[in-house]
Amino acid sequence: MFSSSAGPAETNVQEVHHPLIQHHLTRLRNQKTAPIEFRNLIRRVAVLLAYEATKDLQTCPLEVETPLVSTEGAALKHSVGLVPILRAGLGMVDAVLDLIPQAEVWHLGLYRDEKTAQPVEYYKKLPHSEPVDVALVLDPMLATGGSATAAVSTLREWGVPKIKLLTVIASQEGITEVHAHDSEVQIFVTAIDPELNDDKFIVPGLGDAGDRIFNTFKQRD
Repeated sequence: MFSSSAGPAETNVQEVHHPLIQHHLTRLRNQKTAPIEFRNLIRRVAVLLAYEATKDLQTCPLEVETPLVSTEGAALKHSVGLVPILRAGLGMVDAVLDLIPQAEVWHLGLYRDEKTAQPVEYYKKLPHSEPVDVALVLDPMLATGGSATAAVSTLREWGVPKIKLLTVIASQEGITEVHAHDSEVQIFVTAIDPELNDDKFIVPGLGDAGDRIFNTFKQRD
């Protein structure tokens, strides 16, 4: 179902291989794919990534009453938080929330300065209460790693002990950057592309995920 990629902290990088993912990923890369289909494809891939990323979540026993008898089942033991990086990460939230309806959702607003390629934080709202046990950071693209690294730093400051990054496409440079900052972060990705272009976009990639999700790519210069 998945394999570990080469590179730093390789056991914490899982490149998920599945026929459905490869099928959906091809449609995502296609520039002719319409925004409504693109959004649906992002959701489908997010579900498959979340399935892999949550395999190690712990459970506790829970007794329930069926229409016939009492039986023992299981419930998630720890709290889970979904942390989409605005705005592209919003395209993954609903799909993962359907799988983990009790999860908390906390938003981080980060954008990449087009001149410096550095992340700029414009929104952060995390509670002063106890942090979640596991945070799933959602962002379709891991390019330079700047936004992901900033998000990880914020979550560590909050006190989150386990952080998992779910991304559709990553560059090796982005993975290296994240693990240079925090080698304990687990990265789940469907494809690791070889390079970034001069504008720091992943190649071959799929373009700007946020623009394609929200149908704003025609507004770009």
